[in-house]
Amino acid sequence: MSDFLFVSAVSSFDIVRERLLASPCMAAGRQPLVLRWNAPSAAQVFNAVMDSRPPQEWVVWVHQDVVLPEGWDTLFARAIAQAELQLGRLSVVGAYGVVGAGGAAVHAGHVLDRGQVLRGPAPLPCLVDSLDELLVAVRSDSGLRMDPALGWDFYATDLVLQAQAAGLQAAAVDAFCEHWSNTPQHPPLPRPTAQRIARSGAAFEAKWQQKLPLTTTCVAIHQRGDVRALAQAMLAPDAQPLDQDAP
Repeated sequence: MSDFLFVSAVSSFDIVRERLLASPCMAAGRQPLVLRWNAPSAAQVFNAVMDSRPPQEWVVWVHQDVVLPEGWDTLFARAIAQAELQLGRLSVVGAYGVVGAGGAAVHAGHVLDRGQVLRGPAPLPCLVDSLDELLVAVRSDSGLRMDPALGWDFYATDLVLQAQAAGLQAAAVDAFCEHWSNTPQHPPLPRPTAQRIARSGAAFEAKWQQKLPLTTTCVAIHQRGDVRALAQAMLAPDAQPLDQDAP
């Protein structure tokens, strides 16, 4: 039996067919995979799987636009085993994340993101304080769940912080994969995307206010309102304030 149960939320059948389902690691149903269409949040999909008490040791949340190379599952299993020899038992593991926060933040991981190779300077494996949502594995008996209030953003870092609060550990390992997000890397962002990020960010900031500053792979948060300010800055210069439509 595989050590991994893969889970993904689908908003575009074309994207999931061209990316995740076409991955060499996933081709022809080689891995157990749960797909859910048009969910209101990542949490609804992920938590239902975790609540079903799957027999696999790890539940791997992966974006529909990720490509996993041939043999990725074997390499990931080895990477986790090696990490646990060095770091101790892990409950959350990802492909890309951040160690520390603010001016001390260091990226960790190795992925291809929209055609650009990202290789964080932190030596792998390493304990992290944030993980990117593109791929995050959670030990199935950890008791951890995603927060539905966070929608489609910040939920991986939230899992890391939940783990830390429970005395558990989260790490980044060398698990190279490709991420082909269609979210623009540079302004302007579509207004619905900016609104979504601002809403999720406000919920995340409120939840973890006592832990600030926090740094994710996309934003450094020093105080409440920083995520909304970034989302506003990513809109067109003449855009209406997000405060009018993103409570």
